[in-house]
Amino acid sequence: MYFTSRCAALVFSACLLLMAHDTTAAAAPARTLASTSQTGYVELGSYLTSESEINAWYEALYHLRENFDEICGDTFCEGDYSNIYALRFRCSVDQSSGVIGRCVWVFAASNEEIDPATGKIQVTPKVWRCRAPLAPKTTVSALLGALAGERPLYATLPGTTVSIYDGLIDCL
Repeated sequence: MYFTSRCAALVFSACLLLMAHDTTAAAAPARTLASTSQTGYVELGSYLTSESEINAWYEALYHLRENFDEICGDTFCEGDYSNIYALRFRCSVDQSSGVIGRCVWVFAASNEEIDPATGKIQVTPKVWRCRAPLAPKTTVSALLGALAGERPLYATLPGTTVSIYDGLIDCL
């Protein structure tokens, strides 16, 4: 039952991400040469323009969460916070250069204790903000290439000898 509901939640989350991206993509004008000369950072999903890049990004996000769920019970999801859930992996991208500013993966969990005398439940929530150990000047295309495939959590990040998993060890 837990596995089935977890899978349904993943599928639902993936659908929401795709629907959100489709509606914003349809409403937003295509990026032209003039608009790419703007400065500032945007979310990686908003930066992408080609269908292959967009598909690669959302596939990587899906597999990252799937990889985390596969190992959670044997690694990070022990002790007081045994229900860690991967919320979102987001990256900022410089609009003009395509260089990633930072990637952060946000996780949440809770611990619940029942008072046997009163029946009250004390909830202790916890949130983690885990930075991906990216090398300076990592580009969107280099990151997408590195995260391609079914095991992006363990892929060596461009310009480094570490993976996103290695970053989680230092965070969770």
